[in-house]
Amino acid sequence: MDVSLFDFDLPEELIALRPASPRDSARMLVVHKDGHLEHRLVRDLPEYLRCGDLIVFNDTKVIPARLHGRRLSRDGTGEGAKVEVMLHKRIAPDTYLAFARPAKKLAAGDRLQLGENVMAIVTERHEGGEVAVRFDLAGPQLNAAIAREGEMPLPPYIAGKRKADERDISDYQTMFAEHDGSVAAPTAGLHFTPELMSRLGKVGIVARTITLHVGAGTFLPVAAQDTSQHKMHSEFFSIDKAMARTLNVDSGERLVAVGTTVLRALESAADDSGHFRPMTQETDIFITPGYRFKSADMLLTNFHLPRSTLFMLVSAFSGLDTMKRAYAEAIRERYRFYSYGDACLLMR
Repeated sequence: MDVSLFDFDLPEELIALRPASPRDSARMLVVHKDGHLEHRLVRDLPEYLRCGDLIVFNDTKVIPARLHGRRLSRDGTGEGAKVEVMLHKRIAPDTYLAFARPAKKLAAGDRLQLGENVMAIVTERHEGGEVAVRFDLAGPQLNAAIAREGEMPLPPYIAGKRKADERDISDYQTMFAEHDGSVAAPTAGLHFTPELMSRLGKVGIVARTITLHVGAGTFLPVAAQDTSQHKMHSEFFSIDKAMARTLNVDSGERLVAVGTTVLRALESAADDSGHFRPMTQETDIFITPGYRFKSADMLLTNFHLPRSTLFMLVSAFSGLDTMKRAYAEAIRERYRFYSYGDACLLMR
């Protein structure tokens, strides 16, 4: 499909720089199966679910993946150029793939000092500013060093307007965060509070979690002119045996995915008959209009970037014309967009 079909104009002032407070006070545009639109709040979600529905969250945890430092001079006489390293995928206990800026100043063999005292070496240089970085630490020691020296990796449309601060340490993490590995938050989950979860439980909604580690590729624009030419980034996900059994046997009335990350993982684990298999692997599934869904009946998600793979996914879920009309309505009604913005509830 022509990528320009997924374009729209968004006023810059509608990009949210902070989340709603409390989180479940965010607005929620409900998109019904027939295209009818309703304006509600996230805290109204229990009204759209019924006893026995299964709601699935992503329990990934965002790591403070942005590190600032310097390339050590090659002659050993002093410090070289300033660098920023954005970790995006762990490939060994001591090694990450990362996007570096300015990448042109780095070469294989360069030593880096990141933060106060974290040392690393560039082992490979790839296209698009990507490098492989091997640290002097590994495993839990490296995790602790990254947590100490790194900053929360706010997406570029926020980071370009303000620096990450102490509030983002909690704001850019869902209440379900458990497994380290993401460099971007599964943002639909940011809207949930203990109070909202309690209300969902009281009406008989079953809540479960899976894991998909969100990579920096989620922010990469679709540069191709046609969707068939786009190479999707891959991300690690895990659905264990117990969760696969729950999905197959105890899914109840309807399956509700909280976020596009959950939906991508579910679709990757489901076969053509809708049977879920336990899986721990990478997925590069790319969902565009015409795709036949096998899993979720409902999707709660934020408002996404124009020409992005995520807007393509929601257009596949609810129909391109419907979603373009829904986004136009959201812009008219001044909904807040992107990671810290409002939500929409889609019925497949």
